[in-house]
Formats: sequence, C-alpha cells, structure tokens
Amino acid sequence: MNAISQDGYGGPEVLRLVQLERPQPGPSEVLVRVHATGMNPTDWKHRRFPGMVNQLPLVLGWDVSGTVEAVGLGVTIHQVGDEVFGMLPYPHGHGSFAEFVVAPARALVRKPTGIDHVQAGAVPLAALTAWQALVDTADVQPGQRVLVHAAAGGVGHLAVQIAKARGAVVIGTASAPKHDLLRELGADELIDYRTEDFTRIEPVDVVLDTVGGEVAERSLRVLKRGGQLVSIALSSWVADLTEQAAGLGVRVTPLLVEADQAGMLGIRDLIESGRLRPVVEAVFPLTDAAKGHALGDTGRVTGKVVLTVR
Repeated sequence: MNAISQDGYGGPEVLRLVQLERPQPGPSEVLVRVHATGMNPTDWKHRRFPGMVNQLPLVLGWDVSGTVEAVGLGVTIHQVGDEVFGMLPYPHGHGSFAEFVVAPARALVRKPTGIDHVQAGAVPLAALTAWQALVDTADVQPGQRVLVHAAAGGVGHLAVQIAKARGAVVIGTASAPKHDLLRELGADELIDYRTEDFTRIEPVDVVLDTVGGEVAERSLRVLKRGGQLVSIALSSWVADLTEQAAGLGVRVTPLLVEADQAGMLGIRDLIESGRLRPVVEAVFPLTDAAKGHALGDTGRVTGKVVLTVR
C-alpha cells in the first residue's frame, strides 16, 4: 500500500511517499480502506520533533473515514463494506496517512449520513477533543457561558457548535475576518484577539484553552468562582497555573484526547441532526501531504485540512 512516512524530523520536506505492507487486523480489530484523513496540529508537531510518538520511520495520522475491508476475530459491530469513521488511539495508534489502517473496532462508528468521506475525515480527533472537554469534563449546562479560544481553528469551530448544542452562551476569540463564519456556527459573542482584550468580557463558567501560555493565564481572570479552564495546550506551565487557579477559586484541567466510541456516537448524532458541521479549508491528495503540512505550519487554518486517499 501507499503511505506517507518520514525517516527524520523537520519541515514538510521530510515526508515521502513509500510502499508498505498492508496491515492485517488482529482480534477485536478492523482493517479500514482509508478514503480521507484529517490533518491536525499534533501532526505538524510530531513531524517536527520527537514527542509522545518517538519512533522512526513514522506514518502519522489519527483521523480516519473509510470502508471496512476486513474484520478480526471477535468483531461483531462492523462488517466488511461498512462505511465508518473515528480516531485511532492517541498517541500510539497513528498511521492513517496511508491507503489502509488497522483500528480497534470500538474506536470506529458508522459514518454519518448526509456527509461525504472528506467531511467525515475532518471530524474525529478535533471533535472528540471538544466533546471530551465540554461534555465529559466541564459538563456544560444550558445557559452557562463558555469561552472558546482560537474559535475558528480545528478544535475551536467544532467546540463552538458542541457548546451551542448544549444550550450554552458561546464566546469565541478569532481574527475579525472569521467572525461571520463563527456567527453562522452559533457563536453569540466574538472577540478580535488582535485588537480587543478578552479579559473584559462578562465572567464565564468554562474556558476551552487551545493556546496555552499567557492566554491561559489571563483566562483565569474571566472565570466565575467555581469555574473551570480545560486546556489542550499541554506543557510545563500547567502546574503553575493550577496553583494560581486554586487561589482564585477556579479549576484548571489538562486534557489529552482519547479514542472514544461513546463520544463518536454523540458527535455523529449532532452531525445527523444538523447541529454540527466541519469546515474544511483545503483538501489535498495523499501524494501532496507535504503541502497540507506546509499550510498547517502557517497556524492560520480555518477549520480543517484533509487528505484524500481514495
């Protein structure tokens, strides 16, 4: 099979098209013929530096939308020919930048009706991150105020919609040209982070921090007492921030996304009910994966970048 691999770390030029043996599913696994795979900031980071995935050669990619090609021993929830989507176990289940990938059967669910594989491939990792932050961790309730940083990004634009579906009042930070899109997606208040100080907003119940650093630290000031900041920008500052939060009567919770069948089912329901839609800025064929990475490196992607494989 064709796959995109790297033998070293660096810029997009380290990515190359290679031929690998097609994997075989083991017990409780399925083999998926990949139709599309979303690209995420974690892909650019793992391409540049050794991290949680410290192995070479390396085939990146955690998002998958495709067709079940074979099932392993004991699999009952999927059959050959089923259209499925989901996220490979993070961080060590990577490998969807390829024509075929093996996944745990229960990491995948039926692809939503009404969207194609490109749209479905854009969803899993980013949507699960938002879901696990806002639903599983913060348990956002109707009427609560939720601040989403980088609201037009991959996780952010889906978080806006998930929070809105939970009945929240949603505030987003984004550059002014992206405000119209975010209003369409359900944002109630928008802040141009380049010209406005988000700490002047009315207090909020939940902050979804996708940026880290001083943005996360300043975000503590806008939380109501008892509020929670959920951060996916994991780094050494989290411990210091936790101490500051305790002094203010708020909480800081770092989050690492996990493969999650229940979350994927909830996300699929939102898509099929019309309350969640992915925004895809660019689509590249697998052979042009380096171009997708180069776009991601700009840090200016609205929504998602997707690779088509079939």
